[in-house]
Amino acid sequence: MSELSTFHTDIKAILEQARNKARSAVNSAMVEAYWRIGQRIVQEEQQGSNRAAYGERLLANLSQALSASLGKGFSYANLRNFRQFYLTYPDPEICYTVCSKLSWSHNRLIMREEDAKARAYYLAESAAQQWTVRQLERNLQSRSFQRLLSSQGSQSETRPRRSESLGDFIKDPYVLEFLQLPEAGQLKESDLEQAIIDELQKFLLELGKGFSFVARQMRISTETSHFFIDLVFYNYLLKCFVIIDLKTGKLTHQDIGQMDMYVRMFDDLKRGEDDNPTIGIILCDSKDETVVKYSVIQESQQLFASKYQRILPTEEELIAEIEREKRLIGERSHAQPLSDEPAEPDDNAP
Repeated sequence: MSELSTFHTDIKAILEQARNKARSAVNSAMVEAYWRIGQRIVQEEQQGSNRAAYGERLLANLSQALSASLGKGFSYANLRNFRQFYLTYPDPEICYTVCSKLSWSHNRLIMREEDAKARAYYLAESAAQQWTVRQLERNLQSRSFQRLLSSQGSQSETRPRRSESLGDFIKDPYVLEFLQLPEAGQLKESDLEQAIIDELQKFLLELGKGFSFVARQMRISTETSHFFIDLVFYNYLLKCFVIIDLKTGKLTHQDIGQMDMYVRMFDDLKRGEDDNPTIGIILCDSKDETVVKYSVIQESQQLFASKYQRILPTEEELIAEIEREKRLIGERSHAQPLSDEPAEPDDNAP
């Protein structure tokens, strides 16, 4: 009986793999076809003396003709999308090697992004992380790419980069609207932690690529004391542990000192021989930039402080917040640090 069950399972797996390949092939072919349709529309439009008016009539007539002969899927709006798809990616290599890996629904969302670098990021991450359309939509709405850029500014000359790709992993701010926390009012850290555990899959998506959950309230002990780290993750791309300390109030210098100690202890007690140095993230409700500027975070390769937002802000609010963070980071990075190096000798000195 077990052999028959195994046999049935194997057959089902073979069929499912074949269906997935077929769906992928059909999807790729249709995306390429939509690009070619857009290309042909643009070529035809360019022959019209008044391209704007000609283009409107061309699309309306084409929609009517295609709908009559082929059925649904060729509305005026869809044809405009095909046209925009080609204009967004005029290089056929991008279409055939990148866009065709995603569904048309993915591509339709991404091509609305005006920033070319952001489009490239969302194309690559959607394919590599296998984002659903809903996950992609949320990352677009929460401006995931721009939030990563805001944290990269902290990797200045006064703050050496532990990894060339570290800026691709730390966001500021983090958007936690999926936790469904109250919009305002004091929040207990234990409630925030429990909400994250309850929505761990969504929190991992917000953290970014390569993260896996290790533990909550992990105990690290010395000969005389016990300490508990709120959340511990491992990033298999960075090859290091990432520990998170949750703070529901404003960031203080005590919080920074505590995380600095946690990172040092974790490296000493838990880090494996093949692991890179541990990263510590203080996730706080708000932070005083003066505290950050004059703390060990300024020059540490392993400490980060990021704010979290309880609701998904409007695009304008999020852009303003990201620009504010980038400006403050720029101000910190241009501050002249005190040098520990001895002064050059003065040849004219007596």
